[in-house]
Amino acid sequence: MVIKGAGVVGLVTAYELARRGIEVDVVEQSERIGAGASWFAGGMLAPWCERECADEKVERVGATAIEWWQTALPDKVAQEGTLVVAAARDTRELDRFATRTTGYRWLDADQIAKLEPDLAGRFSRALYFPREAHLDPREALSSLRDTLEAMGVRFHFGQMTDATVDRRVDWRIDCTGSARLPDDAALRGVRGEMLYLRTGDIQLSRPVRFLHPRHPIYVVPRRQGVFMVGATMIESELSGPITARSLMELLNAAYALHPAFGEAQITETGTGIRPAYPNNLPRITRSGSIYSVNGMYRHGFLLSPALAHDVAELLLNPDHRSEFYDEP
Repeated sequence: MVIKGAGVVGLVTAYELARRGIEVDVVEQSERIGAGASWFAGGMLAPWCERECADEKVERVGATAIEWWQTALPDKVAQEGTLVVAAARDTRELDRFATRTTGYRWLDADQIAKLEPDLAGRFSRALYFPREAHLDPREALSSLRDTLEAMGVRFHFGQMTDATVDRRVDWRIDCTGSARLPDDAALRGVRGEMLYLRTGDIQLSRPVRFLHPRHPIYVVPRRQGVFMVGATMIESELSGPITARSLMELLNAAYALHPAFGEAQITETGTGIRPAYPNNLPRITRSGSIYSVNGMYRHGFLLSPALAHDVAELLLNPDHRSEFYDEP
């Protein structure tokens, strides 16, 4: 079996196949894993929050991802929930968010302070989604590669095709994400921009979503004193550095969440093009002996376990039914 693409979808699919005893080669045109949008992901396993602007499948199927990641990488997942807040002038955004989601409970100012002491006195109420989790995508991808190599999966970097895999294979799986944009007319690119901040003046234990009518953001704690701030959602396939407008919006929102971010160091900015289908749900398609898994939109880490499971089952069991499979 050959998998093209070493982003989160490719690696998770390799895991699902390898654990079923299938011999797997992963071919990647770049020189490392996660060279596309996966490297700039938030890593939030937040199906209940995502329901605010996503199809019910994202919540229902995504809820299984937390256990999958905990099983595959037990030391990389933090299940501390998600906190959702808004500035005093935007508290209606909290009410709107609540009407579109489930799995939360309301917190008052004292409860917020108990959960996140450094946010004490800043917000009068919040939504808390206790079952949600998060991980560091870069650490998760690196650990998953190590796990796969231990399972016998072979990696081939710097390869545009699978021609160098010196054996015949019956099936190939394309997990190349945005690289498929020129070849799949149904796909579009959605540009996401993010940045990393370093400061020792604030600590957070879980992702915090800061609601705003125009540019809501999330702040995700990484290692000690480092935070990922994201992310824009721009209907564009243009790559390149972060724009000045997006940088200002992300920084202003982070500062509004807590003034300590105003003195933080910007250690990295990044952009990624996330492929999406018109309904913003992923698809499994087949052309001859090639399966394609694409259209993850902003849900790569959340939905890839379910898509990978379905691909593996489709290969092994012709009668398997997947709600993401687009029959040829």
